[in-house]
Amino acid sequence: MSQQVQDVETIFCHQTGDDYLVVVQQDGKRLFRAKLGLSETSAGPRPAKFRLKDGSSEEPRQPDEFVELARRAKRIRISEQTSPEKRRELTEMLSGYQLEDKAKAVRTCRYCASAGRYSPVTTDTAVKDDTDWICRDCARQELERQLSFSGSGAVTGAAKERLEELMLEVQDLQRIVNLLQGQLDPDLTQFDTISATTDEVDPVRVDSLNLHPGLQGLLEDRFETLLPVQSLSVENGLFEGDDQLVVSATATGKTLVGEMAGLNRVLNGKGKMLFLVPLVALANQKHEDFEDEYGHLVDVSLRVGASRITDDGNRFDPDADVIVGTYEGIDHALRTGKDLGNIGTVVIDEVHTLKEEERGHRLDGLISRLKYTCEQRAARRDEYGGAQWIYLSATVGNTEQLAEVLESKLIEFEERPVPIERHVTFADGQEKVRIENKLVKREFDTESSKGYRGQTIIFTNSRRRCHEISRKLEYSAAPYHAGLDYGRRKQVERQFGEQELSAVVTTAALAAGVDFPASQVIFDSLAMGIEWLSVQEFHQMLGRAGRPDYHDEGKVYVLVEPDCSYHGSMEMTEDEVAFKLLKGEMESVMTHYDEDAAVEETLANVVVGGKAAKRLNDRMLGEVPTKHAIGKLLEYDFIDGFEPTPLGQVVTRHFLSPGEAFALVDGIRKEAHPYDLIADIELRDEDL
Repeated sequence: MSQQVQDVETIFCHQTGDDYLVVVQQDGKRLFRAKLGLSETSAGPRPAKFRLKDGSSEEPRQPDEFVELARRAKRIRISEQTSPEKRRELTEMLSGYQLEDKAKAVRTCRYCASAGRYSPVTTDTAVKDDTDWICRDCARQELERQLSFSGSGAVTGAAKERLEELMLEVQDLQRIVNLLQGQLDPDLTQFDTISATTDEVDPVRVDSLNLHPGLQGLLEDRFETLLPVQSLSVENGLFEGDDQLVVSATATGKTLVGEMAGLNRVLNGKGKMLFLVPLVALANQKHEDFEDEYGHLVDVSLRVGASRITDDGNRFDPDADVIVGTYEGIDHALRTGKDLGNIGTVVIDEVHTLKEEERGHRLDGLISRLKYTCEQRAARRDEYGGAQWIYLSATVGNTEQLAEVLESKLIEFEERPVPIERHVTFADGQEKVRIENKLVKREFDTESSKGYRGQTIIFTNSRRRCHEISRKLEYSAAPYHAGLDYGRRKQVERQFGEQELSAVVTTAALAAGVDFPASQVIFDSLAMGIEWLSVQEFHQMLGRAGRPDYHDEGKVYVLVEPDCSYHGSMEMTEDEVAFKLLKGEMESVMTHYDEDAAVEETLANVVVGGKAAKRLNDRMLGEVPTKHAIGKLLEYDFIDGFEPTPLGQVVTRHFLSPGEAFALVDGIRKEAHPYDLIADIELRDEDL
């Protein structure tokens, strides 16, 4: 041993029972371990036994060899975890050999010490265990053990990385374990805060607008000045008829931009307004809002799908001053040859729908067909000089590019009216509901400085789950989805608005903007059906948290089930998706075409524009392979020249893809029951 220890760097001593574990290190590496025992003599404590350790075996050596080892060492370190009595004993022994100057008590990792490793820790590098401090490596291992012990042994990847990151940040293992057991420690769950921001914009006074007297008086009764995004729009040609793409966060007032432009043109005899939204629920709500706010000035009508909803007896009136409709509702009117009259303003709300795989191409085609229809009428009558187009969105990644292809002026306002705290916590499917209940209760029991109780929107991925969660919440809550009838949905909207409900539980499909003034948004799932949310969809949904007239701040909770996916086709896990969404950049809004989408939109363009179909295709945002699509239409017998065949007319009226059309034709030939034939189509169209 004397040859091995000529240049000893460090001797580390750690109490183990009545003896000491000795670790000898050189250049940061362990040379060997030994057990040291002291006994009391007339000269004080002295080495009584010294045994080299090799695994479970021990080799007895002369006790004086420890003294020789200590003399050769550059430093001697004594673990602070050694009891005060044993530390005094060891220090007194070293003093007896004039070695006390080499000795120093240090904080070490107790797990490492027990395993015969010398791992000094500091308050900057250590992690607190239940009662002690341990090194980061041991803390990671202990966290993994706790995960396994808690039944969360499958926690890997992004979830595990997040938990380790939090543990090292707060330096407290037990707090992380408590988090896994459902304790909502806000300092640990908080991922970040989106700060409230307000760009400096000189507000436009309402009394300076010089609008039609009816609208001017109405606005002056409501406001003294316009909000920043509204002021920017006015200063950039809103009332001069300029087309605009208005991009600003939820609750910043962009909807009024479209309303002011359209109503002013209506009242000044410059054509009717179309206000278009992606979903029936939004159209119903917007129709009701227009009736309440502007019904004494203008006639308002509703057009959704093929008018298949149960309403209060109102029927679609194409001669109304204002038509509120879904994209498909207005497109259906164009595809079936209905005359929408003189259109002066078209407002497309939620224009980022253009990027959606299923519906984006239909909105793209609708815009092209509607522009063509407006231009043809203006050319024939030379009355209004064409329509003004206003596009609205809260979430667009490529604003300048989108404004360019829409041939509109970009009005972009970076504002967040209230701050939003974003939180992440981990739980399995059943534990999620317990956490949601706790969050909903805590929020509803809190009142803002404006006098409003906190209310919650919970987003999940299925209608069944909506009902399951709402039943299990202790405070009054309700499911809200497209499968509910119109009357029930209106009742839920009213109850939420009157603060009779603590929460609504809804599907991601209705995230687009039904006006639930919530202070808190909870993501029960990060999927929409069996597809993960996009960054754009995620931001659209979380943007529902916090309203400036109601709340002081918004809260967002993302509940993540580690290593979970909802379908075998989903490549990522929920924890991986969570941090991708929280850290990701907004996707670009652009429409992409596969063969079915190209065939459907080209057929609709033939129905509306005849020989002008190629021109309609060319002006759409996405690249449509027109020649190929025309060839397929001829092959499928959907068109004859540039006229739709009877089959083609049926296909375009019902928004069918070629595959669906052929399935129907085949079913008819096989005399399938009509209910079986229409079931798939109705299920597909239920949200239109």
